[in-house]
Amino acid sequence: MSIKNEKVAEEIKRDLGLIIKNDLKDPRISEICSITRVELSNDLRYSKIYISIYGNDDVKANTLQGLKNATGYIRKELSKRLKLRYIPEINFVLDESIENGIRISKIIDELREKER
Repeated sequence: MSIKNEKVAEEIKRDLGLIIKNDLKDPRISEICSITRVELSNDLRYSKIYISIYGNDDVKANTLQGLKNATGYIRKELSKRLKLRYIPEINFVLDESIENGIRISKIIDELREKER
């Protein structure tokens, strides 16, 4: 990814976090969700937004559906905040890397306890 893409991705990540936290009023969207990474295509037309959601599978599914339904609004808000010719298409992707890390950490802790 070029330096320009990285800077734009960081701006999108920051602004998108603020939009989700402050502007979206959809009750399906969990308050405990965070954007972990933004990937942009080379031409800045498409983005993958990796989002980590704390909760059970229903909470995750509802939050993703709420975010997908709000994509048009989110793009409009991003266009107000970012000075770009094109605002990228948004595709939300569930990121379970944090949960996987927690699960691995618990397994390691359990193995250490068994050794004692």
